[in-house]
Amino acid sequence: QVQLVESGGGLVQAGDSLRLACAASGRTFSDSAMGWFRQAPGKEREFVAAISWTGGPADYGTYYAESVIGRFTIWRDNAKNTVYLQMNSLKPADTAVYYCAASNSGAWSAPRGYDYWGQGTQVTVSS
Repeated sequence: QVQLVESGGGLVQAGDSLRLACAASGRTFSDSAMGWFRQAPGKEREFVAAISWTGGPADYGTYYAESVIGRFTIWRDNAKNTVYLQMNSLKPADTAVYYCAASNSGAWSAPRGYDYWGQGTQVTVSS
């Protein structure tokens, strides 16, 4: 069992930055691939970014949705059992509840690939 708690959301203006954090407890964090997803009102949950668990810090595979490439960065600190999402140049279209997820099987872009989910943190970007 893995427990995930997101933090760092808030209300910002377009062009601003936010850093989300997801603290994990329970199962060995370093054995889990981690992902960030988001869900806007009336829309399906969509993939944002993911990071694998294999290799050393320089070898982690990272994956991004096309809409966030060049603006968002995902990384993990296994010593702190935490995964981060740095979000720069935020746009109103980035407004959503952001969810952290853990996978026992891989850094998938589909929500069904993840076994554990956090409760989410709201990110609102005003124009």
